[in-house]
Amino acid sequence: MSTLITKPACEIIYPSSDGEPLGETEIHFFVILSLVETLSAWFSKNPMIHVAGDLMLYHEEGNPYKFVSPDVQVTFGIPKLPKRTVYLVWKEGKSPDFVIEVSSKSTSRNDLGGKLELYRDVLHVQEYFIFDPLEEYLDPSFVGYTLVEGEYQLIKPLDGRLPSKVMGLHLQRDGQQLRLYDPFGKKYLLSASEVRQAQDELEARLQQASEQAEQARKQAEEREERLRQEIEALRRQLPN
Repeated sequence: MSTLITKPACEIIYPSSDGEPLGETEIHFFVILSLVETLSAWFSKNPMIHVAGDLMLYHEEGNPYKFVSPDVQVTFGIPKLPKRTVYLVWKEGKSPDFVIEVSSKSTSRNDLGGKLELYRDVLHVQEYFIFDPLEEYLDPSFVGYTLVEGEYQLIKPLDGRLPSKVMGLHLQRDGQQLRLYDPFGKKYLLSASEVRQAQDELEARLQQASEQAEQARKQAEEREERLRQEIEALRRQLPN
C-alpha cells in the first residue's frame, strides 16, 4: 500500500524592511528619531502602550504585499514587549491608534492620498498627522486628522498647537522639529538629546560640588593642623 505524502504549506515571509531609508533627509530622520525616543520615554511606565518608528505593518493576512511603514506609530492596549520585527495587524488584534508621517515633496502624493485612505478606510487609525519639516508643499506645514464616523476631520489648533486626544498631548512645530507638550503638567516634554544634556549638566554640577567639598575638607584639615602646631608651641613656652 502506498502512502500519500503531503507537502507542508509554504510559510509566508513578511519582510522587516522595504529597502527604503528611514527619513527622506537627515532632517526627516532626526524628526522621526526624536519623536520615537520622546514618546517611548513618556509612555515607558505603561507596559500596554507600544511605540514604533518605521516598522513594517502588514494588514492582510497571507499577503506580504499589503503593507505600510508609518514613520511614527503609537498603539494602546497591546504589550510593549517583546520588541517586534514586523507589525501584523491580525496578530496584534488592532491597528495603531496614532500615526505621524514626516513628509516631503516626493512623498506628498502618497501621504495625502494612498496612505491617508489606508489609515482612514482600512486601518481606521484614530489620529493621523502629517508634518512637512522643510515646508516644501504643505500649507500649513503641520496638519492633523481625527477619525469621526469613518471620515477624517482636520484637528483645530489650540494655542498654536495641535491637540491629540488619543495621547493626551499637544504637538507643535518648532523650527524643523516637532515638540510634544503636556497640557496637564503645562510643560514641553524633553527630547532624548535634551534629557542627555540635562543629565550631563547635573553630573557636572555634582562633580563640581564633590570637588568643592573635598577642597573644603582639606582646608579644614590644614587649619586643624596649624592650630595643633600653635598649641604645641605655646605649651613648650610654659614653665614646667
